[in-house]
Amino acid sequence: MELIAENRSFGGRQLRYSHRSEVLACDMIFAVYLPPQAEQGPVPVLYWLSGLTCTDENFVTKAGAQRYAAEHGIAIVAPDTSPRGEGVADDPDGAYDFGLGAGFYVNATEAPFAANYQMYDYVVSELPALVEAELPLDPKRQAISGHSMGGHGALTIALKNPGRFKSVSAFSPICSPLKCPWGEKALGGYLGDDKEAWREYDATELVARAEERLPMLVDQGEADDFLAEQLKPELLEKVGAAADYPMAIRMQPGYDHSYYFIASFIGEHIAFHAANL
Repeated sequence: MELIAENRSFGGRQLRYSHRSEVLACDMIFAVYLPPQAEQGPVPVLYWLSGLTCTDENFVTKAGAQRYAAEHGIAIVAPDTSPRGEGVADDPDGAYDFGLGAGFYVNATEAPFAANYQMYDYVVSELPALVEAELPLDPKRQAISGHSMGGHGALTIALKNPGRFKSVSAFSPICSPLKCPWGEKALGGYLGDDKEAWREYDATELVARAEERLPMLVDQGEADDFLAEQLKPELLEKVGAAADYPMAIRMQPGYDHSYYFIASFIGEHIAFHAANL
């Protein structure tokens, strides 16, 4: 880990690091907010996964999360959204919804993407091991959250790793990649044509067979341009009811897909995680 930026924020430290990722076979950058309580010892940690086209910086600069993380004494780790660098495969047409900035938090199996696009293993294994070894974080108190593609990532990673997290939340998540254009393109490109493999990265499929009942909070703006075609929270709500999986899915009138929406409710999400951490 090489520290490349540091800023004081609400008594804590907003940090930016670079490192060589063995899992992704490239150099990566990620952000960490350490609250002031971290000066006294290990603190609980919230992993934040961002959406399409984002880097590690969007959430850090736009969400206003540091104030609430400082109040509750929670660290926030925000990775990038895909592998980066020369030689890393991208969408052949340069589209925003596949390739660079659009790793979808899966382990790719299709060439040429399998060489670098192992974002699931990066978020689940490599990055936590790195930051837990170097920073005052308590690995027994972890939560995960995200937005859009990152909301999909947060939900699926939490559901696939029972016992790992104390809570999960999401803003505007892609609830069923099997049933939306973004998901069909990404999962088809990264995983191939076998839709059985896709099911391992679909929150509705995972909720249906989940054994753990993890506290789950989802916020969705009713004025979101992507709501009907891409996000489909009604599918998550339906399968949650059928599986008797308690979850809070809140439809927020007038809010869209932007960081104005996230900034409006991030304090409630951090308080939700704090109550479970």
